[in-house]
Amino acid sequence: MSQPEAAGIVIIGGGQAGGWAAKTLRDRGYAGRLTVISDEPYDFYERPPLSKAALLDGEAPLSRLFSEQVVAGLNLNWCRPLRAESIDAKKQIVSLSDGRQLQFDQLLIATGGRPRLPDARWASHPRVMTLRSWDDAAKLRQALQGCRRLAIVGGGWIGLEIAASARRLGADVTVFERQPALCMRSVGADVSLALLELHQQQGVTLHCGCGDIQLEDRDGSAWIGSGVSDPQPFDLVVVGIGVELNLELARSAGLKIDVGIVVDGQGRTSHPAIFAAGDVARHPTLGLCLQSWAYAQNQAISTACAMLDAFAAPYDDVAWLWSDQYDANIQILGVPTGGVHHVVRRTPQSQVFFTLNADRQLVQMVAFNDARTIKLGKRWLASGRVLEPQQLADAEFSLMALK
Repeated sequence: MSQPEAAGIVIIGGGQAGGWAAKTLRDRGYAGRLTVISDEPYDFYERPPLSKAALLDGEAPLSRLFSEQVVAGLNLNWCRPLRAESIDAKKQIVSLSDGRQLQFDQLLIATGGRPRLPDARWASHPRVMTLRSWDDAAKLRQALQGCRRLAIVGGGWIGLEIAASARRLGADVTVFERQPALCMRSVGADVSLALLELHQQQGVTLHCGCGDIQLEDRDGSAWIGSGVSDPQPFDLVVVGIGVELNLELARSAGLKIDVGIVVDGQGRTSHPAIFAAGDVARHPTLGLCLQSWAYAQNQAISTACAMLDAFAAPYDDVAWLWSDQYDANIQILGVPTGGVHHVVRRTPQSQVFFTLNADRQLVQMVAFNDARTIKLGKRWLASGRVLEPQQLADAEFSLMALK
């Protein structure tokens, strides 16, 4: 076997986390060899548009993180489209799917996840699709052009965004959710109800509390049935029930895993030369993995800084994500854990849902078309400010007074 290739810093993953880490390393002065392993042929791109603009507009371009000129200026050693097959943590070697081996000084694992499916039968059915990559979006966009009846399995954020896009394209949409309410793992019951009403107003049929959802193949058609609905035929089925984190490489390296790859505030794993960022990296304070555009970007930037400077500030951002559905921009700040008080603030243009703990401090805020209040919420979370439920609920009261 030939000698491993000296690869300097190696990044496994060509997504948002990998892209921002690569750019940050160069911006912070790293001039050595920088190798990126990606299983896609494309430059770094954003995933949020895949369920929105990429489905609605056949002419929509790839949503690049950076221009071609910026990527060229990073002077990357691309290994694509290739897969990293294993990591020898002791020898600090990554083995690639083409047989090559890369010797790394430091390694960043930013492998993200892959769509989860109920079982293998769903993966082989020609009318069942998932959405995770640019190629997935192109395939789904084409399939939606001739789709009259669409079934979406999964009432989480990705499923609801696809539902909104499909309705704009004219499809009849039915959403099947196993749990009693929509997005219930990430928001409270009042927000779940608001999401349900939003989609019902747009003509979406929603079945919650479905339990096990069955797929039948009848003469090439996809029939979907559940515990609350009889089997029905659909032209197309999109499964959006979450992701399986790509943790195989971390396991092969013997890294500590608990939900995701365990990292400290600087993104460092249980191996001093190996770091992790994005979806696969367990949030250092929340103890969970976030599939969030903001987390993939900001935690990767923080980790890249720590790879060059052991005294770099640790990552401590509050959980934040957003979703566009129809004409609603929905922003979620924080997680609902520990919520006691639930307050709703409504105006003709917006609605904001506050969750406070027993000490009346904010733990989560969900805002429909109200980005300004989200900015205030970030301050309140950081300062631990005590809030009065009556003031929050009063649409006539100026929240700016609580800065």
